Amino acid sequence: MHAALPLLGIFTAINVSAGNWPQFRGTQACGVDTNAPVPTGWDVEKGENIRWRTPLPGLAHASPIIWNDRVYVTTAARPGKADLKVGLYGDIASANDQEPHQWRLLALDKATGKIVWDKLGHEAMPRVKRHPKSSHCSSTPATDGRHIAAIFGSEGLFCFDMQGQLVWKKDLGPMDSGYFQVPTAQWGFASSPVIHDGKVVVLCDVQTNSFLAAFDLADGKELWRTPRKDVPTWGTPTVVNVGEQTQIIVNGWHHNGAYNFANGKEIWKLDGGGDIPVPTPVVASGLAYLTSAHGRSRPMRAIRLDAKGDITPADVGATNASIAWTHARQGNYMQTPIVVGDYLYGCFDNGVLTCFDAKTGAISYSERLGSGSEGFTASPVSDGHHLFFASEVGNVYVVPADGKFSVVATNKLGETCMASPAISDGTLFLRTREYLTAIGK
Repeated sequence: MHAALPLLGIFTAINVSAGNWPQFRGTQACGVDTNAPVPTGWDVEKGENIRWRTPLPGLAHASPIIWNDRVYVTTAARPGKADLKVGLYGDIASANDQEPHQWRLLALDKATGKIVWDKLGHEAMPRVKRHPKSSHCSSTPATDGRHIAAIFGSEGLFCFDMQGQLVWKKDLGPMDSGYFQVPTAQWGFASSPVIHDGKVVVLCDVQTNSFLAAFDLADGKELWRTPRKDVPTWGTPTVVNVGEQTQIIVNGWHHNGAYNFANGKEIWKLDGGGDIPVPTPVVASGLAYLTSAHGRSRPMRAIRLDAKGDITPADVGATNASIAWTHARQGNYMQTPIVVGDYLYGCFDNGVLTCFDAKTGAISYSERLGSGSEGFTASPVSDGHHLFFASEVGNVYVVPADGKFSVVATNKLGETCMASPAISDGTLFLRTREYLTAIGK
């Protein structure tokens, strides 16, 4: 690890009504809602601290989003029950479930869990196969309170009004995401749309013809499209204000970087890292945190938001004027990291949780959640007091958000959990294989 350089006075702007959770991991994928504390313990079978539990159709890893008194979820449903294989394994083959699917958008009452409406958005045979651990609906929708934008994998970008009526749709082409060394291994698309200033931004890093693009949210008009040359990635873009400029930060292997929100022009670029980039960039205190894994390295890096040009160092573990700090072997594979207070937390897919000083990169601890036999794919969230880590088999580990390691509680959901949770006003919303569960006092 290399020492940090002095921080510049650049700060991010977050303006969202209290209780709203409008996209993957909330605003700027920060994963934090501090309006009220979430219970650290619950019991699904006994109903302890369970506000409601609503069954959902289909198989989907898309996270719930929240706006005012509604919770919105997307799903992909087909006849019968789709196979899902979780765990720590390295099989690259695709699941064989090529049959007609229905991509649906549902609205639930936030207080009661009652399904207010359930609308069919699209019905077709999936154009691309999925990984046995993935789904045909892994991209989380986004909303600005007037529109809901959703990517239904290779079926396209869809925009609905708040009553679930289709406003427009765009064919983005086959979103063929998979292992770059074995192009026939199709794993399914997962990058989520982001809404900002009346525009919807999509990152489409696939096997061929990758791009970053912005569309007018009102009518779907393409405003700009910037080609990208990288391997398939699964992270969501992050929009951040840097001075008077708005930037889009994206994860990658050969092309981590930032683009101008207004026109899609590249601002900075960083080569190197893990060759299967999944986590989403997060921003705090003038820094963007990027991580990826697989292959030769799995770095955790803090990039200054005022970076310009090619900032690639000679070595993946080196720093420079734009890279505040880095650890070459401490990054994440599946989970998006989280910043709470002075600390950055990152959890590897085998449950090893590392806590960094967010400004300097100094490691406070690196400890394991669970036995090491369960996988971790869902990204953590926090109420400002505790961190909530859901494993693939449905164990939720509760860890203090104070830089000191302990497991306050381990709560069982009773089924597999692949989707990242949402938090709103002291309630934790967890999507599992069959249910959406609201946990709160």
